[in-house]
Amino acid sequence: MDKTRGTVESEISKALTHWEKNYLGRGSVSVKSDILRDMIIVVLQGILTPAEYSVCEKKEGLLRVKDHRNSLVESGIDELKAIIRSITNQEVLSFHTDISTQTGERIMLFKLYKDLQSELS
Repeated sequence: MDKTRGTVESEISKALTHWEKNYLGRGSVSVKSDILRDMIIVVLQGILTPAEYSVCEKKEGLLRVKDHRNSLVESGIDELKAIIRSITNQEVLSFHTDISTQTGERIMLFKLYKDLQSELS
């Protein structure tokens, strides 16, 4: 692969921001992607709405927001895997995600079959 690690990380961040806006109807405030060995770790900040923060004040609401948001992202997993494949030329082995209802931050982790970090210059 002729791309640098920074270039690939930037492309992933831009593509996931675009996916969020098109698929979820709303994008995050900022996105940062990091490649570490065979993993791509993505941190999305500012994804909760003011109404969701309000609902999260109670445990029942917090669990509902987390469940709903995770279901939305999981429903688009095929598109997310295709985005990663198109940028890295690697298949995604597994996908993990969680959201913090305190900070409004989502973490996405894409586990790849191969060590992408060692392939990049």
